[in-house]
Amino acid sequence: MSTPARTLLVLRHSKSAYPEGVADIDRPLAPRGVRDAVTLGGWLLGQGLLPDLVVCSTAARTRQTWDLINDQLVWPDEDAMVVRYDPRVYDAALDDLMDIVRETPADAAILALVGHNPGAAQLVRILTGESGLRFPTSALAMIDIGQDWDRTVPGSGSLSGYRTPKGGSAILRD
Repeated sequence: MSTPARTLLVLRHSKSAYPEGVADIDRPLAPRGVRDAVTLGGWLLGQGLLPDLVVCSTAARTRQTWDLINDQLVWPDEDAMVVRYDPRVYDAALDDLMDIVRETPADAAILALVGHNPGAAQLVRILTGESGLRFPTSALAMIDIGQDWDRTVPGSGSLSGYRTPKGGSAILRD
């Protein structure tokens, strides 16, 4: 029996603002971040990358990033996509991010993880072995996972695409 195709989308939040007196978790997006998130949402739609599950940090800037991306997407069935806000993504410890991937329900084909650096870049690196990728704000890595989510281990993914707001995009899979 073959394992269905699984895709992990690792997204770093868009560019945030630094208002005086605002706690880190409450920082909003900067105007450039708003533009980049909207553009990224349109790009995801054009690629047909509609997540079944989104696990998002509890920080304001990640929630706002996902909301702006989601506003650009067109869902054949709005009930098919689930969003979960998980404080482990805000803390961005690599072990926690791996646990989140492993906890993904088996029926989810595409998981989007919306978070922060350094955790997002570390997750991409440990799953794919790709060590040279920059992971600026609004970066997106598409990782093909070759087994069930609960069996995901370091090195078990392959980078199938990568996108940054200034560097353009590359789809690596056929």
